[in-house]
Amino acid sequence: MEQRKHWWNGKWGRIARKDVYLRVSGDQWYVEQRAGGADGVSHFFEYDSEEAALDTVRALLSGPDEWRELSIRPPAR
Repeated sequence: MEQRKHWWNGKWGRIARKDVYLRVSGDQWYVEQRAGGADGVSHFFEYDSEEAALDTVRALLSGPDEWRELSIRPPAR
């Protein structure tokens, strides 16, 4: 599975932090919505197209938070 995008709401701490990830594996697209940082709770969504996954990402990023797109780390060698 390849991570394509990562957004963060810019807030620190288990209670306030939220992340949204866009991933792809073959022709399946996945969106992960995580609240609470690395040890938080995640909800997963699966799609047959990138556009459908991006529609969900746009919906998740709407609202009062100031979302930032984070750079993807290159794979470890």
